[in-house]
Amino acid sequence: MEQLNMFDNGTQSSKLPPELMVYYPGFFTREEEATLIPILRDTISWKQETIQMYGKLLNTPRLTAWYGDNSKTYAFSGKKYDPYPWTSELLFIKDKVDAACGITFNSVLLNLYRNGNDSVAWHADDEPELGHNPTIASVSFGQVRRFDVRHKQDHKLKYSIELESGSLLIMKGNLQHQWEHCVPKSTSAFKERINLTFRIIS
Repeated sequence: MEQLNMFDNGTQSSKLPPELMVYYPGFFTREEEATLIPILRDTISWKQETIQMYGKLLNTPRLTAWYGDNSKTYAFSGKKYDPYPWTSELLFIKDKVDAACGITFNSVLLNLYRNGNDSVAWHADDEPELGHNPTIASVSFGQVRRFDVRHKQDHKLKYSIELESGSLLIMKGNLQHQWEHCVPKSTSAFKERINLTFRIIS
């Protein structure tokens, strides 16, 4: 099956499966972006984590941070993360996302992609504490980056989305259980991208 692009002349394509993903470009205004980007970059407690791969301990190719309600510990990639407390800027973003999704999220994973070399490999957010068919809201600021989605059993069934600055992507249904996603590396001279994925940890 050919790759399906979710955009047609800059708008959301009819091929976007609404039971899995809903995309809102321009969810945040340019003024909000201009205010939030430097604050998030300079005040979030970014850290480069390590991951065990092929018998070696490697640095993850991006910076991450975990924020949320007290006691909402998140476990992924063999590690557990205790959240930093919400900042006023994160709560501002969360309130807008909560209202759009009709959900009160209790945590957020932030990723800072410093350039085109930073990426995230194929994976699914299917940890037990996220529950069955979780809704995850992804906010992007800064550099436009490609977001690829493919079916776990049939890799020819896939989608590719250009996530714009200020956009909101809502992932829902069985996406995390039957599909996987990634942000691939690029040789282009990319600038920084900040991504926030809001979740509910049980």
